[in-house]
Amino acid sequence: MSGHAITLDIIEAGERLMGVAYSPGERALMLDNLDGQIAAAEARRRLVFANDVPAASRFDPRLPDFPPLPAHGLLRPSAGDPGPLPDDEESIAFAPVTQLSRWLHQGVLSSRRLTDLYLARIAAHAGRLECFVTVTAELARAQAEAADALLRAGTWLGPLHGIPYGLKDLFDAHGVATTWGAEPYRDRVAAGDARIVELLRAAGAVLIGKTTVGALAYGDIWFGGRTRNPWNLNEGSSGSSAGSAAAVAAGLCGFAIGTETLGSITSPSQRCGTTGLRPTYGRVSRAGGMTLCWSLDKVGPICRGVEDCALVLAAINGADPADRGSIAAPFRFDAGAGIAGLRLGFLPDAFAEAEATDVDRAALAAARSLGLSVTELRLPDLPYGSLMAILYAEAAAAFEDLTLSDRDDELTWQSRAAWPNAFRKARFLSAVDHVQADRLRYRVMQALDGVFREVDVLIGPFMTGPMLVASNFTGHPCLHLRAGFLRVGTRSGPSLADAKLDPGKAPAAGPLFEVPQGISLWGRLFDEGRLCNLGMALEAALGVAARRPTLAR
Repeated sequence: MSGHAITLDIIEAGERLMGVAYSPGERALMLDNLDGQIAAAEARRRLVFANDVPAASRFDPRLPDFPPLPAHGLLRPSAGDPGPLPDDEESIAFAPVTQLSRWLHQGVLSSRRLTDLYLARIAAHAGRLECFVTVTAELARAQAEAADALLRAGTWLGPLHGIPYGLKDLFDAHGVATTWGAEPYRDRVAAGDARIVELLRAAGAVLIGKTTVGALAYGDIWFGGRTRNPWNLNEGSSGSSAGSAAAVAAGLCGFAIGTETLGSITSPSQRCGTTGLRPTYGRVSRAGGMTLCWSLDKVGPICRGVEDCALVLAAINGADPADRGSIAAPFRFDAGAGIAGLRLGFLPDAFAEAEATDVDRAALAAARSLGLSVTELRLPDLPYGSLMAILYAEAAAAFEDLTLSDRDDELTWQSRAAWPNAFRKARFLSAVDHVQADRLRYRVMQALDGVFREVDVLIGPFMTGPMLVASNFTGHPCLHLRAGFLRVGTRSGPSLADAKLDPGKAPAAGPLFEVPQGISLWGRLFDEGRLCNLGMALEAALGVAARRPTLAR
């Protein structure tokens, strides 16, 4: 028991925290039977769960009339000559996976040379960017030499064979520290491999290191500092896949793995100018990764080009019985399929003068120029922001022991928007409201299903209306790609996704920097292949994907 007798005044004070009001008579009826409710909760709290213990309930993004998924996958990358291997190593480092893969396959580039090239760049630039927790140089060289030996023997494992990648430090890699970016776990060493590590090893990819993650998958502040944007070192890279986006943007690896609960792939891609693909919920196994929110966490690639994202997704896609949210959904992608017949939609308010930038409007114009049918849409008027209570409740449950043991005080980031405060506040969320929020989630699933019955893809700025929240809670995929550049001041406030958690804080002004600006494409559930087809066409029309940050020069 808590040690304090429940009084009518305590009940009345509690009502104000919960946003309800009862009469004196109603309070009196509760007075002698709240102790049992509290005792039951305290008894359960004495049972401490490891982070990998799942919830019994499972989220499935499919409504009852969702059509059957394809029986078989398809991966048909683009063909053609990658061109000669560049003379300068920087051009090799910034090449997309599509080119690197062909050079490796042709034998004009070895995985060992590429790995050493990236390790040298990491040594030169990662310190300023604070984007790697651990560099696995010895492991990477061994894996690269094994990849080269297979190629010499005539065995090619696919498009990722020999490509070095960065792994967000939420995922276990045997014998390597997996710190979750947080002080209480900084000495944690993984006893096994996450499922995606197994899949990427089977695809021939080379693990070059663990990229930084905002502590417990939020923001860009971790126990070692703050991960920086390669285009402007005065600001953070956004998060929580902070190091993955910064490393790819700076040419420190071929691609990287990120996760998203609420913007953690797309927001750092917006900030750093990378291309991020948040797949449909359930498509990629999370086994062996830190859990933040069982019904929201998603795993996806961060790359320098759209087709690269498709190639990585093909390698990590697959059902996994070790992940209770996993869904068997074969991935189909044909780089030559084209976009004829695709229907594109947009929310007009997202491109209004006060809401959008010139880059946003130019991206919509470029999409129109592709010859697609373009439709204005409206979303149903629903309290989309109320869904956030589900995220807070799940995250607070995943890290309950930090709150109850007061070890949350060890985290560097302590503010009203940071996890420690959010976890504490979540103790005052109502279980009844939580059930009702879950019912609201079903209404939002129906709302977005209605949108994607009218169009195949929705286009908009990163912060289009409620789409960041709505699409994450419905599980729809999102592809975010570079669309252009803006001259802006250093954004020292919260990241774009973090602003949803701390809306009262505006980015600060300062000297102007030219930084990337992206555009988002949202697609139908499990339709990432066509989403990437449109992304490739738009990427070509915009023509800004190849520009490099000056940091790397």
